Amino acid sequence: MSEIPARARTPEQRSGGTPPAAAGATPGTPGKPGNSGTPGTPGDITWQSSPPGSIYDYIKVASFSIGPDGLIDQWSLRAEQLFGVPASEAVGKDPIEAFVPTDLRERGHRKVAEILDGREWTGAVPFRTPGDFRTPGDFQTPSDFRTPGDFRTPGDFQTPSDFRTPGDRALDGIAEVYVMPTETEHGDRAALCIVVDVRALRRIETDLAASQAIFGQSPFGFLLFGTDLKVQRANRRFAAVFGGPADEHRGRTVHDYLPRQEAERMQAALRHVLETGESVTDMQLVGPAPGSGGDRRHWSINLYRVHSGTGRPIGIAGLGTDVTRRHAAAREAAHARRNLALLNEAGARIGNSLDLETTARELLDVSVPVFCDLASVDLYQGLLDGEESGEVSSLADGSAELRRVAFASAVSDAPLADAGAAPVTVGAVHRYPFNSPCADALRTARPVTLSGGDANGLVQSTLAVPMVAHDTVVGLARFSRAKGSEPFGERDRALAVELAARAAVCIDNARLYRREHERALILQRSLLPPGDPEASGLDIACRYLPGNAQTEVGGDWFDVIELPGHRTALVVGDVMGRGLRAAVAMGELRTAVRTLALLDLEPAEVLSALDEIARGLGNPAHTAGNQLRPPQSPQSTRRALQGRDVDPSEVYLATCVYAVYDPVTRRCTFANAGHLPPVLVEPGEPALMLEVPPGMPLGVGGEPFEEVEVELPEGALLALYTDGLVESRDHPLDDGLRAFRDAITAPADGGPDEPRSLEDACDHVLGALDTHHGEDDIALLMARVQGLPGESVGDWTLPREPRSVGRAREYARAQLLAWDLEPLVDTTELLVSELVTNALRYGEGEIRLRLLLDRSLVCEVWDAGLVQPRRRRARDTDEGGRGLQLVGLLSAGWGSRRTPRGKTVWFELPLPDGGPTEEPSVEALLSMF
Repeated sequence: MSEIPARARTPEQRSGGTPPAAAGATPGTPGKPGNSGTPGTPGDITWQSSPPGSIYDYIKVASFSIGPDGLIDQWSLRAEQLFGVPASEAVGKDPIEAFVPTDLRERGHRKVAEILDGREWTGAVPFRTPGDFRTPGDFQTPSDFRTPGDFRTPGDFQTPSDFRTPGDRALDGIAEVYVMPTETEHGDRAALCIVVDVRALRRIETDLAASQAIFGQSPFGFLLFGTDLKVQRANRRFAAVFGGPADEHRGRTVHDYLPRQEAERMQAALRHVLETGESVTDMQLVGPAPGSGGDRRHWSINLYRVHSGTGRPIGIAGLGTDVTRRHAAAREAAHARRNLALLNEAGARIGNSLDLETTARELLDVSVPVFCDLASVDLYQGLLDGEESGEVSSLADGSAELRRVAFASAVSDAPLADAGAAPVTVGAVHRYPFNSPCADALRTARPVTLSGGDANGLVQSTLAVPMVAHDTVVGLARFSRAKGSEPFGERDRALAVELAARAAVCIDNARLYRREHERALILQRSLLPPGDPEASGLDIACRYLPGNAQTEVGGDWFDVIELPGHRTALVVGDVMGRGLRAAVAMGELRTAVRTLALLDLEPAEVLSALDEIARGLGNPAHTAGNQLRPPQSPQSTRRALQGRDVDPSEVYLATCVYAVYDPVTRRCTFANAGHLPPVLVEPGEPALMLEVPPGMPLGVGGEPFEEVEVELPEGALLALYTDGLVESRDHPLDDGLRAFRDAITAPADGGPDEPRSLEDACDHVLGALDTHHGEDDIALLMARVQGLPGESVGDWTLPREPRSVGRAREYARAQLLAWDLEPLVDTTELLVSELVTNALRYGEGEIRLRLLLDRSLVCEVWDAGLVQPRRRRARDTDEGGRGLQLVGLLSAGWGSRRTPRGKTVWFELPLPDGGPTEEPSVEALLSMF
């Protein structure tokens, strides 16, 4: 420190001037003394400022000087700030008289004299902040300082509480004073006093201790880089990781610790922080650590720029944390999330189809390439052939035949092949050798890990996972990863087992569904009319298409029923719902329709009785005690079902259209139960949907059914169908009906004058509406009207008199001879005589006799009586009562039906085929007696 003799100063300097360095003024301020390196006028002194980052930036130093007369002749600005006493009040005063208590003044004067005599002194005194300065009279007793005699040395005063004012009030701080003897330019003795705020020293001491504690005791690696990006200081934690004492790391760079690529990233980040002052947080670095065996370590680096007290950048602090475990945990969590996402996707995508092959492909679509690079699925051939699970498991020794149903690869399209074996393509049947790992996996139902071993050299590792459903192995799934991918771990093994198990359950469900679907289809087809139905006066063609394999069998049916009098009943129906229950319900309703049709009821009566039967299908007790009871309202039906706790899912609903065609009159009577209306195409006319009252579906009840009678012209085409033909999820019903009418009226290839055959018409309709197929069963019944020729009908009216019996025999003989049916004349005469006799005896009104010739001979006798004939066994003593027995014995069939004006009794005889006519045996004739 430069010293300026007090006597060499001007009065202005003595009154307030002070050397800048001693006074603690800011160095290098232009226009003020102390401007670094700036020469002044002759007689001025050039001052050198403190270097940037000096300790004086942190420790505030004040100064004052005592002249040879013992009075203050200099009082710096920093002294004013520290003690709160302006220079105008301090200069020229005796410091002992001004600041020292009365009882210490003598000793104080002695100290000043010693100092002016050339001795140094260092001590500590209390002081106040500006605005609270005490005059010398304020200090009266030594107790105000609580000092035992002399001034204390600096080490005696530790805290401001050591200095107490009267009333025990704390002073603001402690000043450490360093007094140095000096001389003026004239050789007179003087003193220079340097004052430091003890609080600042204690604060620096505390900060240094805390900094040392944090830096040295931090559990994280701590580095301090200089502006040259070299290590200036490293803590013990960092040295423990990278080896050697902490001091040996001084001067090193990041290239000494990290691989080249990571070191360049780190150095770029350091340079950025130093230049911009922007901090870097959580920068991820990867590299090996000494002594870790080459294992990759992950560090999280935080960087920030360090400044001096003047704000000048002096380096970069770096805090490094080993996050290898956290990174591993994050990777584990990522794997877990990926696995959960994969399982979630598997649950959503696997099993959407009830097809075995499709389900296997869905498993591979989920697995490749997210979980593995190559995968295949093999299923037991016996399972695909429809064998029961017990039969499949009996072959599951690992060497049974399997079929490869699916294969997927993200690296090669070549089929997967084991080393030393031929590649297995999709659809191929193969076996695994009995001692192979795959056969062992099938036998034990446990997954097996294979290392490489493929013929193409692509595979690194393979998981062979048996597909187990309900304790039954149904096949084997193989997941492979190509070379360069991460090998399978335990977590992957568990995931593969879960994926295979889910697919196995879906495949087993598909197998069970396929078996049930086939059985239901067999049942359904067994209930449909066999072959090509035949009917008098009608040319008939029909088609039945079940839904595809993904849909359950439905309840669609059609039927062609021969009625007495060469009439024909045409029936098309659809049970709502799907599956085996719907097929069984369809069979019950079809049987009921045939039974009711044989009773020769009117179409509306048939549907009313069928509605009652349908309402009882879901509740056997209902049908047992209430068969064919009067219809009820829908509300009463629902209340009755609720009262019996009937499950609504057990209630059967069906739609049906029932039509009866008479070939003699070419009239057709329709009744509809909620079904789509029939379509009629007259020759040369567009297709027309018949306006048949739709009615309510069967099983609802409460509403009567209406009948509509339509006369069909010769050559007209009548079509009955189910909704599967015209309705789908993608096409509205109206569009389907319009397309159906267009297809049924489309001209044949030969032109509009050449009508299509019925078989071609059916095929054309199904082909034109192909976009609607597959979602539901389809039933299509088409009939072309031919009518019964007039020469094939004999019709006579007989008066109600005994002579009518003979006339009836004469009419019958003459007509049969005209038809060239002489072998049937005797039998027909006998049976006509019996029926006309019964009409005369038990009937009413006129008698009408009609003979119809088509595929058989039918004789009908009409009268106005309502009493139905009843066949009974006559007693041995009875002279009559055997007429109907004789009719039943000699005819192929007989019966009676009600008509709007009475009843009709009929019998049927088969036409002769050119051979001898079969006569009833004697035993058969005697059985009547």
